[in-house]
Amino acid sequence: MDQTNYFVVLTGGPGVGKTTLLKELHKRGFSMVEEDARRIIREQLEADTDGLPWKNKLHYSRLMLAASSVSYLTQRKKNTKDYVFFDRGIPDTLAYIAMENLAFEEEILQEAKKLRYHNKVFILPPWKAIYENDNERKQTWAEAKYTFKVMRDTYQKLGYETIVVPQTTVRERATFILQTLDQQSY
Repeated sequence: MDQTNYFVVLTGGPGVGKTTLLKELHKRGFSMVEEDARRIIREQLEADTDGLPWKNKLHYSRLMLAASSVSYLTQRKKNTKDYVFFDRGIPDTLAYIAMENLAFEEEILQEAKKLRYHNKVFILPPWKAIYENDNERKQTWAEAKYTFKVMRDTYQKLGYETIVVPQTTVRERATFILQTLDQQSY
């Protein structure tokens, strides 16, 4: 199996439980790659610069692409033979660009096509019961629902199979993902 077939993306809109689910998978012995967006937002806020989704969206998208690519390439150097779960993937940047109607750069599309993940991408749907805003998450509920649609469409256009993760307990969600990946012993 190609090493990148071990790179599994969990994606979806804001506040759907991705981070909590990744922590559960990590507790079960899998490596995880944290989302770059929150780190970038914190760094931009601390530096008082404009690479923020509510200030300079194009600059923010470039920062996201660079960070996501570095995260991907760092994992590839590790030459793992077990699943690594990513909190979002490079195509998420394409989805963000589409949602914000930004000028599309061919470089970003080529990066997304070149750096591939496992064919099955797990997408978490909007879940109003657990959704909340904070200093780094400012999207409305309507934007969260729209994000889900654009994320799913973007991954599908790139040839990925998007699998909707059921809205259930964290443990059951993790088991669902592992069973879908044929890792039933976890």
